[in-house]
Amino acid sequence: MENKQKILSKVDKVYSMWKSGKLGGEVMPEDSNPHFDKSSRENYLYFTLPMALNYQRNSYTLWESANKTYNDQETRFVFEPEICVEKSFDEVQLALIKYKVALQKQKQTEIWLALCNTFMELCSGDVRILFDTLENDVDKIRHFIQKEQKNKFPYIPGNKICNYWLYVMWQYTDREFVNIENLSVAPDTHVIKATHRLGLITDGELVKSDVQSIVADRWKELFEGTKYKPIDIHTPLWLWSRNGFADIV
Repeated sequence: MENKQKILSKVDKVYSMWKSGKLGGEVMPEDSNPHFDKSSRENYLYFTLPMALNYQRNSYTLWESANKTYNDQETRFVFEPEICVEKSFDEVQLALIKYKVALQKQKQTEIWLALCNTFMELCSGDVRILFDTLENDVDKIRHFIQKEQKNKFPYIPGNKICNYWLYVMWQYTDREFVNIENLSVAPDTHVIKATHRLGLITDGELVKSDVQSIVADRWKELFEGTKYKPIDIHTPLWLWSRNGFADIV
């Protein structure tokens, strides 16, 4: 890692560039949504189920597909776990591929149905109940999903997706989480590239298999004792990388 104060100075500038609109981001991927009441069960499910399919694909396209799927009366049912689990596999699959929410029609339909079954089993199909049961505590939620019941949550337990999912829930629902400062930066491709660009990880670390964990740990370490929480920097880093690393001013 380069000098901590030097990196923090760069971070301040990237953050300010984002706040002033110089990195874009007026429309984020998740802004493509039906605009439910933030506190509603439907809102929580909408921002949860597609998240498990959010890997190796364009996030804007995924959420546009999810929005189209919800707005079509014939396919809307996939966002209602109690209906989904009663439908045939083929019916769910057809609904998920109609607007390309699912790109891998067999595997991703299985993932979607597994999550619907999990939510019906654990919280009567209501993500809010799951959070309430775990006292809205980020640490308890992650431990439950990533350790205790990992097999019931396909793809959600991954460090990148789990942290990003909780970040999105924090941004797009009415949920007030406990220990939000412990939510790590979601180390997707753009965040990893931006972290490297800032000198927080080395060239060698960039190509390591555990680079996601390294990135998450470095941001936590860097921000200890500062005004920032790791999640504060996710969107600025993501936009800075996605838009080609504008000069830091």
